[in-house]
Amino acid sequence: MDYYKEIEGKRVHDHRFGKNTMSTLARCIWVPCPIIIGAGPSGLAVAACLKERGIPSLILEKANCIASLWKLKTYDRLRLHLPKQFCELPFMPFPANFPTYPTKIQFVAYLESYKNSFGLDPVFNKTVVSAEFDDQCGFWRIKTLGLKQEETEYVSQWLIVATGENADEVVPRIDGMDDFGGPILHTSSYKSGLLFRGKDVLVVGCGNSGMEVSLDLCNSNARPSLVVRDSVHVLPQEMLGKSTFGLSMWLLKWFPVRLVDRFLLLVSRFMLGDTEKFGLHRPEFGPLELKNRSGKTPVLDVGTLAKIKSGNIKVCLGIKRITHRAVEFVDGKKENFDAIILATGYKSNVPQWLK
Repeated sequence: MDYYKEIEGKRVHDHRFGKNTMSTLARCIWVPCPIIIGAGPSGLAVAACLKERGIPSLILEKANCIASLWKLKTYDRLRLHLPKQFCELPFMPFPANFPTYPTKIQFVAYLESYKNSFGLDPVFNKTVVSAEFDDQCGFWRIKTLGLKQEETEYVSQWLIVATGENADEVVPRIDGMDDFGGPILHTSSYKSGLLFRGKDVLVVGCGNSGMEVSLDLCNSNARPSLVVRDSVHVLPQEMLGKSTFGLSMWLLKWFPVRLVDRFLLLVSRFMLGDTEKFGLHRPEFGPLELKNRSGKTPVLDVGTLAKIKSGNIKVCLGIKRITHRAVEFVDGKKENFDAIILATGYKSNVPQWLK
């Protein structure tokens, strides 16, 4: 924080920035080091790597904490879907006593420890509204808003964007949503299935979050139904005693993507059976090729498929419209629900502010 106070006291008076710079903004701060936007795992890792080379940085974060997605917008039962060795940050492995798939609490504790170990001190509650390169002066101008809508402009030669792909919730508009009369919430607001015990809940979206929230609801004695509108690859979390992800990465060193995909699908069918029978249709491309083409991640099953097979989780087609406490599906069926949970994912907000 001492370094930040020092740079905060240096206002931009250089003629290259124009005569009106100080009069049009509440504050204008010259930053003689890289500015990192985002205090999630990537932002912290970049700052640590720079610091290891003797380069300070300034991290700007819109939330009031590091790893805000993990801390504020994830459900209680969440664990890392990949083994910890694939998720550790540079220069600091996970504690040896952590399980292979650390819990949400453990991962957040690891990130806090990482921040403290490298002496990283993000500036919180700074929402970036614009980041634009000024060709005249050769510097980046990063405009932010604080909690009280106070404006601050940071000026630096270097800008690093580390806001990730999961910045803003994707909330689709479905015909009749306003008429439902019950709770409709995004998974970013979902914490535990205990709040829905004994209720009929529709989960919209069959990615990793949708599958896991459905499982959590089922284990909490709710009655979940899962909307599967698109095709989806469901793979076991582990194959042949190894993590599916780790095995895939190893195989890709020796074999082409399509051959590895064939292997993954063959083993998946042997371990999980034919998912088509349960309304989970596989895409035309294999899981790794699809990831490369579209960014769509395969589902790593943590027990949801068994609940679907047993009938404890019902699979539904796409939604046609929502009515009062009910949903009509594209196949003409209509069912009553007490709540709807949108597991519809996130999107990057970078195109909104990076000029």
